[in-house]
Amino acid sequence: MALPPTAASASVLRSLRSEGVSVSPVSDGIGVLDAVRARDPALIVLDVELPGPEQGAVLAALQTEVPNVPVIAVTSRERRAGLIGQLRADRDDYVVRPFAVDELAARIRLRLRLGPPAENGVLRHGVLTVDTEFGDVTVDGQGVSLSPTEYALLMALLTAPGEIVPPDRLAREVWSEPASANLIQVYISYLRRKIGAERIRTVRGEGYVLEA
Repeated sequence: MALPPTAASASVLRSLRSEGVSVSPVSDGIGVLDAVRARDPALIVLDVELPGPEQGAVLAALQTEVPNVPVIAVTSRERRAGLIGQLRADRDDYVVRPFAVDELAARIRLRLRLGPPAENGVLRHGVLTVDTEFGDVTVDGQGVSLSPTEYALLMALLTAPGEIVPPDRLAREVWSEPASANLIQVYISYLRRKIGAERIRTVRGEGYVLEA
């Protein structure tokens, strides 16, 4: 875990260790690469504002050195846009500072459960298939044409298949800014029409679940 030594990072460490997760903290960019080579981690949390080398370069180096290891990037809202293009849709994730400790812990648990990365950039969930390299989406073998916003919404749901994704997370990941509940519902409706209404379940007051 590559986070600067703050009260927040100490809280994250305590939370993860209390759940039985083995954590090896480092406090600078050089230390991240050294730790990866020495410890063979299952997952990397990388704060893009760590001291040391430019963290975009550190992220790229990590993806090359350990291509099957997921990275969760911690970023500020200002740096988010430049970071997202570097993340692998089938493998990586991010949180925006300030974040809740339980949110980061939940994302770590999810990434650790996902297993190997998608084969050849293809993600599958039930009859739904997404080719992340070309942006192609099929449902039960039939091609589906999505708008850029619909595709981004599907990918946000697909990062947590079978789990509740809250509206505020969808707003952050799809629109990069506050989005009204009504706007999110409208695009959920659009997406349901294209991939099947039964594949997106609404959990009232909590969010949406992508079903298999």
